[in-house]
Amino acid sequence: MTKPKSKPKAATRPTARKPAKPTSRKPPASPKSATRPGTKHAHIVAMLRAPAGATIAAMMAATEWQQHSVRGFLAGVIRKKLGLNLVSEQTDKGRVYRIRDGKASPAAMNRAKQAA
Repeated sequence: MTKPKSKPKAATRPTARKPAKPTSRKPPASPKSATRPGTKHAHIVAMLRAPAGATIAAMMAATEWQQHSVRGFLAGVIRKKLGLNLVSEQTDKGRVYRIRDGKASPAAMNRAKQAA
């Protein structure tokens, strides 16, 4: 028994890559407009912007999140994504967090240095 001959493959010529079209990048959204009103994120940001600030327990009660979720939100969204300056201080009520206006967070400043 003989093997059937396979058809010869057609010669393919290499295709040249087309140069990528330059895309216009949108400027990043301002941190103050990054949260939609009425969301849990907006509620926490409003609590943190208040002069009295907010404790983790108060944020947990307002959002029904667990403690580690609130801490992750503060580090990941408030400090890194939004670039807000989050400060905390120990009081008799416990640790109180608030957003201090005027200065960007150290994480936002590092990102700006890396982008330049």
